[in-house]
Amino acid sequence: DGTEYLEDINLTQKEFYEHLSGDHDVSTSQPSPETILNLWEKLLEEYDAVVHIPMSSGLSSSCQTAKMLADDFDGKVQVISVTQRRSVQDALDMAAAGMDAEAICKKLEETGLDSTIYVTVDTLKYLKKGGRITPAAAALGTLLRLKPVLTIQGEKLDAFAKARTMKQARSMMITAITRDLENQFDDMTGEKTYIDVAHTDNDEMAQELAAELRELFPETEVRVEPLSLSVACHIGPGALAIAATKKLEIGSLL
Repeated sequence: DGTEYLEDINLTQKEFYEHLSGDHDVSTSQPSPETILNLWEKLLEEYDAVVHIPMSSGLSSSCQTAKMLADDFDGKVQVISVTQRRSVQDALDMAAAGMDAEAICKKLEETGLDSTIYVTVDTLKYLKKGGRITPAAAALGTLLRLKPVLTIQGEKLDAFAKARTMKQARSMMITAITRDLENQFDDMTGEKTYIDVAHTDNDEMAQELAAELRELFPETEVRVEPLSLSVACHIGPGALAIAATKKLEIGSLL
């Protein structure tokens, strides 16, 4: 409704979903150049360099903006577009091991596509609202009670399958992740892979999904996190996602 909020700073998850379910005017925007520059300049007062990891360039223009702004920092700011959460943790681990920003960015670029993601939504309302599907497709999907399963491979979001129930959609995603671990990652046990579950205001079902994955892949930790509100805005409440990302062997890089 024309007021700017920052996730988990002056807007809680609960407040956001109350706005969304109340049919308020909710939209997203990339950070302003001024906000990014001020952040980098503040960080560089204390640190030698910054590795900046924005949302994937395939999903947002924020990455291209950041790369353009970084040109004026003489290599002190490295911008990389990859799967966000696990790449941030890998970057922290590499920095702790003594790698510099340029080496961290190079390694993240080399391994940035070593992930596979599946998402299912509970409602087509918000995909229609954002222009990502046509009103006719949304109406037909709602009539047939379809739950689309989407996939992100690399930086591109594509349709993957259609389910009639969330239970069937969950089963499809688990089957797809299991196949990808075997065929793409050569890791049937999950020992060499991070597995994450994410959701939009759907923690109970996300925890159930995580429990199923822990039984299938007991060799790896399965984390559960809420999806970023900048994504939730476009897919609505009730969504579930599974992401698998190859683990980096930090010791072997040094």
